[in-house]
Amino acid sequence: MIQTETTPNPDSLKFLSDKTISAIGTEEFIKDRDKEIGIPFVEELLNFNGVELILLSEKFLSVKKTKEVSWNELKPMVISHLNDYFEKNEGPILRKSEKIGDNGNTDNETVNKIIEVLDTKIRPAVARDGGDIKFKSFENGVVKVQLQGSCSGCPSSLMTLKQGVQNLLKHYVKEVNSVEAIK
Repeated sequence: MIQTETTPNPDSLKFLSDKTISAIGTEEFIKDRDKEIGIPFVEELLNFNGVELILLSEKFLSVKKTKEVSWNELKPMVISHLNDYFEKNEGPILRKSEKIGDNGNTDNETVNKIIEVLDTKIRPAVARDGGDIKFKSFENGVVKVQLQGSCSGCPSSLMTLKQGVQNLLKHYVKEVNSVEAIK
């Protein structure tokens, strides 16, 4: 059964499933960015009118829509698409063989501490709002992260980034001076 939750971003909605959606962690897909995704479910969902971004996580899927389409028309289509997938398929939409790249960058002790704080203290909170945060780099005291899913383009994401993420990282990892979001 699919349930929905609102997110702080009015143009994003979180679709919760009791079945596993992604077995490889969180992955984001943006309309028109990847021409050949190779995952039929994702390609079909991105072709729905008004869908501009989707984020697949273990037990939820977030959809970010354009302003031109309403949730009243889009929400039943997404739920139907998810239900149809799980009626016809046993496993998750994203499986281990479909891993989409990696951060690399994990041989540095400071970087490892940053990733640990992101994974244990920040990502669960961001996931509750239908998004994700990915570590991208650390250089000269600046952590660069990518906000995904509902957090991408959310009006409150900059405040969350500066007051929440930056303060937590500075508290737990003394080498961190600031946090910036990259696209």
